Amino acid sequence: MYGYAGKLLKVDLAARTFAVERLGEDIARKFLGGAALAGRLLWDMDWQVDPLDSKNRLVFTVGPLEGTIAPCCSRYVVAAKSPLTGIWGESRASGFWGPELKLAGWDGIIVDGKAESPVYLWINDGVVKIQDASDIWGKDTYETEEILRQKHKDKKLRVVCIGPAGEKLARISGIFNDGRAAARCGLGAVMGSKCLKAVAVRGTGKVSLARESEFKGLVKELNKIIIAAPGRASMRKYGTNDSMAAIYKAGDVPIKNFTQGVWDGIPSKLTGPAIAEAVVASPRPCKFCPIGCGREIEINEGPYEGLTGPGPEYETIAAFGSLCMNDNVGAVAKANDLCNRYGLDTISTGATIAFACECFEKGIITEKDTDGVELTWGNYEAMLTMLEKIGKRQGIGDLLADGSKRAAEKLGGDSRQFVMHVKGMELPMHDPRAFASWAVAYPTSNRGACHIQTPTYWLERGVTFPDLGFPEPLDRFTSEGKAAWAKIFQDFCEAVESMVICKFIMYGNIRSPHMLKLISLSTGWDISLDELLNIGERSFNLKRMINVRLGVSRKDDTLPERIRSLQLVDGGTEGHIPDQETMLSEYYKLRGWSEDGIPDPGKLQDFI
Repeated sequence: MYGYAGKLLKVDLAARTFAVERLGEDIARKFLGGAALAGRLLWDMDWQVDPLDSKNRLVFTVGPLEGTIAPCCSRYVVAAKSPLTGIWGESRASGFWGPELKLAGWDGIIVDGKAESPVYLWINDGVVKIQDASDIWGKDTYETEEILRQKHKDKKLRVVCIGPAGEKLARISGIFNDGRAAARCGLGAVMGSKCLKAVAVRGTGKVSLARESEFKGLVKELNKIIIAAPGRASMRKYGTNDSMAAIYKAGDVPIKNFTQGVWDGIPSKLTGPAIAEAVVASPRPCKFCPIGCGREIEINEGPYEGLTGPGPEYETIAAFGSLCMNDNVGAVAKANDLCNRYGLDTISTGATIAFACECFEKGIITEKDTDGVELTWGNYEAMLTMLEKIGKRQGIGDLLADGSKRAAEKLGGDSRQFVMHVKGMELPMHDPRAFASWAVAYPTSNRGACHIQTPTYWLERGVTFPDLGFPEPLDRFTSEGKAAWAKIFQDFCEAVESMVICKFIMYGNIRSPHMLKLISLSTGWDISLDELLNIGERSFNLKRMINVRLGVSRKDDTLPERIRSLQLVDGGTEGHIPDQETMLSEYYKLRGWSEDGIPDPGKLQDFI
């Protein structure tokens, strides 16, 4: 097949065996790759197993544009049953690892079983080995990558790995590569439970394209469009934090665990320009990315002088900044560095620490519990100490390493009111009271509260999508049109993550016609927009049905009580509360689901 390697690597860690599974054209066209293919590969798994059991299958998938020169096509998807939520678990990251896997001749990896002792998987084109990892077990993610490159004497070796938090089965741990993180859902703990420290890949092959000359011409054209886009210029200069000032004004940035509407620390210290002045930063792009939203930072003064490496992005800045009432930029950068090294999800970790701060304020957690640490709002030194306790599972960090929902269940009392989650996963750093579409997108996301699966607020902020039937922005406070937009954009984004394309390409004015042309020239298939949206819908419904098997229904498709009832008296939300139930009922009808959120079985007939 053009655009594909045509094969999947099956690994049984317990038996230490490998097998090649062919990826047929029928499955490839029906699921494309990435997000949808991951769902298809896990559909038949026993979903009643414990997420940390050896029978929980872990899959890595890439897409038909991976390994080519197409812009912003360097992502991979990793999926399993989530240790954090107990339902569908999926995460993604960009960088260089995904393209390397494709160039090594693989469309994905299926990992079963558990090794008797720590191992890593080494893939050198078609050669696959299970190697001893005792010398890197306990090392942080940066150290692990460097040690493996030195061991194999190859600077171009690409590595995905877990840090100490994943080894200790922290349910808020992720999988890391190239300074990037597939962080959400706790999938680092799945690797840890399998004693799989890393997957190191070296690929020297080439992706065969159906119409290579035309493909190259289109790529040149798309790069010009992206480079000329205003959204690209801003993101390249300030990273994903470029919009902090604008969304703060709108009331979208969460403050003090979603309880305040304004805070001076944001406009004065945490916006893109403010951070750019505080640290030396330069773009850190992924492979063949003309945008470069990542940051490479260097701090030259203050208590964190000498800190270098990947810098914090918006979600991290808000999670360890406004959410915890901390305006010390150096401390935010240090928190980001520690999370990367320990292998922790910055969103869930920051949110869990904010939860703990509120528990400390209310007397549910005391200094006796924290080993004398005064976990007060804005105390960044205490925040960093708590982060290290989480990464090491020391003291109260052992409780918090499993996320805020589980911590509240053990602490009891009013602590449950302070957990900001959907389906067990902590909310991203965007407030549904500011953009109503979040109130339907968050609850219905298959992996729990998620802003990446469907960034619906783009339309409410003025980024239009004429190709999808939305040529004009929607009012951010109204419920009208939000269910339809959420459904269509979820299907579209599911397909985008199956190709696999970074959604930030849309900040570069790239839309579905460009993507469809890339796929056509790559694979030789003539895929229409309707077919693309059907692929996305098929994938979304498949994952919903996996969750239904696990008991998920309308009762779980809900925002935290604080978001549904607490009107903020100041800031950009203007006292608005999103009408979640009205939007949810409309959404179910548009999806063809029952009033309880169960898909029509007829929609699932062509899954296998």
